[in-house]
Amino acid sequence: MKYLFQILLIAAVIVFTHELRGNSGIREVKVTSKFDQTAQPAMIMAASGNDARPLLVALHTWSCSYKSDSSGFVRLCKERNWHLIHPNFRGPNWNPDACGSELVVSDIEDAVDYMCRNFNVDRKRIYLFGGSGGGHCTLLIAGRRPDLFCAVSAWCPISDIARWHKDSKKLKNSYWKHIEISCGGDPEKSDNALKEARKRSPLTWLPNAVDKVAVDISTGIHDGHTGSVPVGHAVRAYNILADEKDRISEEDIAFIEKNRAIPAHLKFLPGDPAYGKHKVYLRKVSRQVRLTIFEGGHNILPAVGGEWLSRQSAGSLPDFNTGAAGDSRSLELSK
Repeated sequence: MKYLFQILLIAAVIVFTHELRGNSGIREVKVTSKFDQTAQPAMIMAASGNDARPLLVALHTWSCSYKSDSSGFVRLCKERNWHLIHPNFRGPNWNPDACGSELVVSDIEDAVDYMCRNFNVDRKRIYLFGGSGGGHCTLLIAGRRPDLFCAVSAWCPISDIARWHKDSKKLKNSYWKHIEISCGGDPEKSDNALKEARKRSPLTWLPNAVDKVAVDISTGIHDGHTGSVPVGHAVRAYNILADEKDRISEEDIAFIEKNRAIPAHLKFLPGDPAYGKHKVYLRKVSRQVRLTIFEGGHNILPAVGGEWLSRQSAGSLPDFNTGAAGDSRSLELSK
């Protein structure tokens, strides 16, 4: 009995320790929308201590919601002691209220406001971070509200909804159906649907962000082959924000997308230790934007994006130096 008790006690301690470590402190809240006065759900986690701490607004992917796996963002914020909010912004992008709508823009604004009202947020270090559909929204908000964030990190983003409608048909996935539902028709056949697609596309708004917010765009070189978003979406977003002399031609974009390789004159030889085993093939920096194409598909590297964000602060020029070697774990983005 004595040994049985000791075994049970040790087991209980192990379970308690595991639960303690696994308890992220993340919880659900409701944020009142200023747009339509509805209660919008979000997951939040507060930084510890009384000092002003950075805030990360982390965005879910195209077909997901605030209930999707946010463990990469949670781990990042726990390690750096940042506040976190993971808003719903009207859920999956297969309804007109989502997919870059006015409601979405308002919900992101409300998420920032909620955290700033309820927690001690360092207003100079408010960051936006998302991949895939979350990357789409990250770039859209950068263009719609470049004053709201000091830096944004977009991974494998969709930058042009009408183009992605065509891409999705070519790749034989179902995202073109989502777009037609959200835009009220086929952008290739309906002028109204095309107008709606342009309104919901980052490329339409990104000119507003030039030199106003630090933007980091990363994508895996195999996306569009093993993933759903061709790398040209990331490159064209970079081109809008970059100086004209630093832009990448449509000919080079076509070469990259077709061959999953970088033209010789664009290859980035120095590499970036922060990306670890994910070799950096292309790196372009211009004005306040950086583009990286790395060894990967439809992936996000949360700690790598977080390391870059951590070096940015409002009122200072962006820090686009290569990062230090560290956690370069990759997460496949849900669609």
